Amino acid sequence: MDWLESIRRSIDYMEAHLLTLQGAAEVADAVHLSPFYLQKGFKVMTGYSVAEYVRNRRLYLAALDIIAGKEKMIDLAFRYGYDTPESFSRAFSRFHGVTPTQMKTEPASLKVFLPLKIKITIQGGNKMDFYVEERDSFQVIGYERCFAFEDSYQKIPQFWSEVCGQKMKSLCAGKAPENEEEEVICSSGVGKYGICIDDMGKTGFRYLIAGDYRGGKVPEGMTVYEFPALTWAKFRCTGPMPEALQAVNTKIFSEWLPGNPEYEIAFPGNVEWYSEASDMRAADYESEIWIPVRRKAAVSPEN
Repeated sequence: MDWLESIRRSIDYMEAHLLTLQGAAEVADAVHLSPFYLQKGFKVMTGYSVAEYVRNRRLYLAALDIIAGKEKMIDLAFRYGYDTPESFSRAFSRFHGVTPTQMKTEPASLKVFLPLKIKITIQGGNKMDFYVEERDSFQVIGYERCFAFEDSYQKIPQFWSEVCGQKMKSLCAGKAPENEEEEVICSSGVGKYGICIDDMGKTGFRYLIAGDYRGGKVPEGMTVYEFPALTWAKFRCTGPMPEALQAVNTKIFSEWLPGNPEYEIAFPGNVEWYSEASDMRAADYESEIWIPVRRKAAVSPEN
């Protein structure tokens, strides 16, 4: 399915199941996308996570019900997915700036949040620098942690800081490896890749800070993962981190995937590659985003 159509259908599904929706995994299953790519693409294209969008729509509709005076507060709380009237009131106040009770007498405080409409904006003079490469299966080794979709943007940088501070700081400063784990870090180039793997279902996704696995014993606390043979679209990024990478990532999901007539996502995962240059804030620092793709099925012409 076309990427843009998948996002549009995601919104349609959320609107049709607004009061019963259990989470992003349900939406992803309905439109045949991995939860990871749905969450990532939806956030880039709309500025909201799936949970934020659903919450905002519910709170807008709840305000309309309050203004209309149709139901009791406790019934509204349960109707819109809150366990108690208190939790509903707190969320309502954060969104609208007034309490549910105040909304009855101050309807002008209503914060409007209507269903989103997705459109492509064609940008000029910004051709993306990418190449497509077929690659045999390969293995990586590194440190793994599982993340929920909602807070991954905040927690993944913390994971990097933790690993770099505890495992790699002295090695980067030139200290010789002193144990098996440090030897693997150096020989494999752990820190070369940041990898997302969406194979956990509804609970989130796995993230690895990794390098190339070259065989041998796997030290305690480290993980080996094998990618199958895939075709990769590799997008070059030049500039200081993380801004350059974020800018290219945004263009992939807001421009390249929606407007691409040839390729679609083929595998629930992606790779960020970082060059070995020491100054990641340099204007000429190089990195890449790897997206697993396949050619779209040819559409038969109508007779």
